[in-house]
Amino acid sequence: MSYTFQFGEVFKHFPYLLEGALITLLVTFIAFFIGAAIGLVGAVTQRSGAVIPTRCVRAYVLFFTNTPALIQIFVLFYGLPDIGIVLSPILAVIIGLSLNAGAYLTDIMRSGLSSVRQTELDAAATLNMGRWQSFRFVVLPHLAQTIYPLLSNFFIWLLLGSSIGGLFGLNELTGRAIDVSSSNFRTIETFIVIAGIYVILTFVASGVLYLTGYICFRVKGKAF
Repeated sequence: MSYTFQFGEVFKHFPYLLEGALITLLVTFIAFFIGAAIGLVGAVTQRSGAVIPTRCVRAYVLFFTNTPALIQIFVLFYGLPDIGIVLSPILAVIIGLSLNAGAYLTDIMRSGLSSVRQTELDAAATLNMGRWQSFRFVVLPHLAQTIYPLLSNFFIWLLLGSSIGGLFGLNELTGRAIDVSSSNFRTIETFIVIAGIYVILTFVASGVLYLTGYICFRVKGKAF
C-alpha cells in the first residue's frame, strides 16, 4: 500500500502552529518558575527541621513524584467541576504542571542546599550578616551555581511535558497539531513537522539556558 506525503497541507497551517509553540513556551515558563518557587520553599522547610511542616512537604513530594502528571491534571480539569470548581484548560495545565514541577524541584533544591559548606555560613556570620542576608548572598548564589545544570535539564523536560495540555483542549503546539491533523487528515506529516518544531524549541531553550548560565556565573566569578 503506497502513501504519498503531502507536507504542503501542513505548512499551510504553519503560522497557526507557531502560535501554539509560543503558548507552549508561555506555559512552560510559568509552570517552571512557580514550581521553582514551590521547590525553594519546600527545600528550605525541610532544612528547617520543623517536624510537621517537614512531614507535609515530604507527603507532597511523595504524592506528586509517584503519580503521573496526566492524572493530576485530569483531576483538576475533570474532577474539580464535580465540587463546583471549573478551571480553563490553560489554568488546569499550569496548576498541574507547577505542582508536579514543585515536587521534583524540592528534591533538586534540597540537594543543592545540602551542598552549602558550613565554612561559607560561618564566614557570613563573621561579616555580621543576618539570616536573610546570609541566605541571599551566600546560599542562593551557591544554590544557583550548583543545581543550574539540573534546572536546565528539568526545564527542557517540562517543555516537552507541556504537550500533555493538548489532551485537555489547550491550544498549545500539540493541541493545534491535533486540530490540524483532524482537518487535513495528514496525521503523519503533521506530527513529523511538530516533532521538528519541538526539536528546534529544545535546542533554542538549551542554548539560551547555557548562555544565561555562562554569562551569570562569569560575571559572578569576576566580581569575586
